[in-house]
Amino acid sequence: MTTYIFGLLIIITALLLVLIFRKNTVDLSTLREDNARLRERLAERLGMLSQNAIELKNISSDIANFKDILMGNKQARGTFGERQLEDLVADIMPPETYAFQSVLSTGVRPDCIIRLPYPPGDMIIDSKFPLESYNRILENKNDGMARKQFELDVRKHIDAIAEKYIIPGITAESAMMFIASESIFMELHTQFPDTIEYAAHKKVFIVSPATLWATLNTIRTVLSDIKIKRVAGKIKRELDLLLTDLSRLNDRSDNLQRHFSQTVSDIEQINTSISKITPRAEKLRDMDFGED
Repeated sequence: MTTYIFGLLIIITALLLVLIFRKNTVDLSTLREDNARLRERLAERLGMLSQNAIELKNISSDIANFKDILMGNKQARGTFGERQLEDLVADIMPPETYAFQSVLSTGVRPDCIIRLPYPPGDMIIDSKFPLESYNRILENKNDGMARKQFELDVRKHIDAIAEKYIIPGITAESAMMFIASESIFMELHTQFPDTIEYAAHKKVFIVSPATLWATLNTIRTVLSDIKIKRVAGKIKRELDLLLTDLSRLNDRSDNLQRHFSQTVSDIEQINTSISKITPRAEKLRDMDFGED
């Protein structure tokens, strides 16, 4: 940055000298005006360069802090991975379908649980990764021991996930290992295919931010279908009960109709009997029994 400013000053000085040596063809007042404009432009450029230098310094500081997170403090790096995982899950999944740092019945506390009906059961996502071994590979690409140690550490972590987070009858038959860096994810798939195959054999799926995003969207769609089917099943059961009640109501209505028809018939018969009894009673009333 400093070299660029000095170079600019040299160019401007050279231009001023050329203008001075051409006094015989250039008017002095015009030279002063040009000189003033050049000074103004130079001040503007210097101001812009100063502002850019401050911004570059801030960016460099941010990059250094980010590097410290990824390459330095293990606890800070773990927090960064967990935070990125939490943001991804919270942005995609409904709140009732996940939990962070929830304790399982076995006493272990996974980073994230995706709540799924059994089967398949809850799926665990682990956000830790043996980055120290990977950093040693970056320091020396040709270090065969570093590569073997990295692969060994990754496999140990895969074994730990399979042992702690794949519990028959409690969790799903598979779990996920989240890698917060797409570049490390690609490096692992391209340079260590045997490790990827080993993870698949252990039913531990290695995911990056992009692949986890796609996986979670698929899970959300499946959960929506399950919910729709569950609601449809409840509606069908209620309809079956409603039809049963309607059938009973129809039977009882038929019984009431029969009772009502019988009642009408009985009333008609009673009226018939009354119509026969009344004349006889009147005749008996009109008869002379010889009483004084």
